[in-house]
Amino acid sequence: MSRGARLTRREALVAGGGVALGAGVATGVGFAVRARPPKIVPASESSRFQLGVAQPETPQSHGLIAVFDFAELTSTALSATLMHLSTAILTCTSASAFDPDVTPEDPGDLTVTIGLGPRAIRAVDPTLPGALDLPRFAGDDTIEPNCVGGDLLVAIYSSDAGVLDAVLRRLTSDVPAISQRWQQRGFRSSGYGTVARNPFGYKDGVIVPRGDAELAENVWITDGALANATVCVIRRLRLAVNSFRAQPIGRQDEIVGRRRLDGAPLSGGAPDGPIDVNAKTASGELLIPPRSHVRAAHPSFTGSALMLRRGYAYANGIVTLADGTEVDDSGLMFICFQNDLEVFAKTQLRLDELDDLREFTTTTASATFLILPGFSEDLPLGAPLGV
Repeated sequence: MSRGARLTRREALVAGGGVALGAGVATGVGFAVRARPPKIVPASESSRFQLGVAQPETPQSHGLIAVFDFAELTSTALSATLMHLSTAILTCTSASAFDPDVTPEDPGDLTVTIGLGPRAIRAVDPTLPGALDLPRFAGDDTIEPNCVGGDLLVAIYSSDAGVLDAVLRRLTSDVPAISQRWQQRGFRSSGYGTVARNPFGYKDGVIVPRGDAELAENVWITDGALANATVCVIRRLRLAVNSFRAQPIGRQDEIVGRRRLDGAPLSGGAPDGPIDVNAKTASGELLIPPRSHVRAAHPSFTGSALMLRRGYAYANGIVTLADGTEVDDSGLMFICFQNDLEVFAKTQLRLDELDDLREFTTTTASATFLILPGFSEDLPLGAPLGV
C-alpha cells in the first residue's frame, strides 16, 4: 500500500482487525487552579521534540486547537510559514525575550505545537510518515466538510486561558498564505500526568506509554529525516452526557469497564494497574463486559502499540443542527500521538464494531497531522523536510 494513499477501512481491518471512543475517551471537566503556572523548558533549549506532546508531563488546564489550509502548497509557502512560526513561537515562549503584548507577565507553561496535514506532507514527499489520510469511521459522513482534515495544526496550551487567543493571533496574523478551517478551545480537569476525569465523570488517560523507552517505542518516529516527529490524531466528540448519566451507575461502569468512584478496572486492582480482559466471575462471566469501552480499546485485541492521549473537554453551548434540532454541543477533544497512523485506525475500527459507549458519542471533527520534530533558532520548523 502506498504511504501517500488513503488508508481504507478494509485495509485497516485486514492489517490488524478490530479498533477504539476516538480510540479511547480522554480528558476532563472543570478548571485546575494554580497560584502561578510552572515554568517549562523553552523550545530554544529543548529542540529534539516539540513541547505539548510528552511535555509538560501533566497537560496544561487550557488548550486551543486551530486548523488551517494553505492557499498554495508550494515549497516557498511552506518554508515561509514554518520559518515565521518558528520565530513567533520562540518569541512567545522565551522566558527572557517574550512579547509583553501577548503574555503580559511571562509565558509560564505556555507551549505551541505545530503539525502538517497529509496533503501538505504529500506535497513534499508522499512516502513520508504522515502522508496518509484518516479512513472514514462509523458516523464520519455526518461531519461538516470544513471540519475534516486540514493542512496546518496550531495547538496552544497554557494554564492561563487568557493568553490563548493572543498567541494564536501573534502566530498567524502575518501569514497571508493560510486560511482558518476550524478551531476549538478546551479545558481539562485537575489530575496527574495524563490522567483526568472525562466529561462522563470517569478517569481516563491511564494506559499510556510512560518514560523515554516506551515513548520511543510507541510515540516518536525514531529514524529517517523525521526522527523525533510523531503522528497526531484529533477527533472532536460531542458527548450525550445527560443520556449517559441517566443510566444506573452499575450500567455506566459496565459501559466504560471501570468504576466511576475510583477509576479501578472492573477486573480488579488499582486504577493505574493492568486490565485483565479475560478475568471472570466464579460463574464464568467476564468481569469486564464484552462490549465495554476499555475492553474494545485494549491494544491486546489489535496487536497495536500504545497511544499517548492528551485530551481536552469543550463546551460550545446549545447549537442548532441542520435539521433544526437543538443540542448541547459539549464533549471531548480526543487527541492522541503515535508513530504509526495504523495504531489509531485499528483501535477506532474495533470501537466502531464493539463499543457500547459509541451510543453516547457523535464525531464532529476529524483530522491527522504529522507533529514535526523539535526546532531552535538555528534549526527552524520543517528543516528536516528540506523546505
